[in-house]
This record gives sequence, structure tokens and C-alpha cells, in this order.
Amino acid sequence: MQSSLIGKIQKANMYAREPERVALSEIGATFRGEHGSYDLSYSDGAWGCSCNSFPASGICSHVMAMQKLVGTMLPAEARYWPVTDPAVATNGTSSP
Repeated sequence: MQSSLIGKIQKANMYAREPERVALSEIGATFRGEHGSYDLSYSDGAWGCSCNSFPASGICSHVMAMQKLVGTMLPAEARYWPVTDPAVATNGTSSP
């Protein structure tokens, strides 16, 4: 393997362990919930979800889960609560 590629891989691994380096400004995703799939978004400082719960309250489990997944990569005003613990995969390891 080329030494320049090895260096890039090492740097990528270092960056992946430091999610605070990333600042998300927009998110668009499809969230597969228990009752269907929902369009989830974060843009211009506002969350959106196509589930039935979100329009009435401006909060839902899908948005909360996404906030937990991306954690420190979100600006503080985009979070419903302070980031303390990362999301944990069902096999007991931290999510990427």
C-alpha cells in the first residue's frame, strides 16, 4: 500500500474518534420506525419529521434518536438535551 494512502487512513481513523471536529448544518434522512418510514430533516435551525407525532408537539422519538446518533456534531441549539452519552449499538459497541 502506498505510504500516502496509509497516512490518509490513519488520519481518517483519528478524525473518526473526534466527532466534535464535524459541525452538521443540514440533515436529510429516512428513519425506519416501528410503524413505518419517516422523512427526517434538520435545516435552517429547525427539525422536521413526517411522523404523526411531530407536527403536534415539535418533538418525536425519531428526531430524538437522530440527535443521539450524531451527538456533538449538532450545534447546541439543535439538541433537545445536552450530549452526555453516545448512542450504543445493540451489540454493545458504540455507534460510528
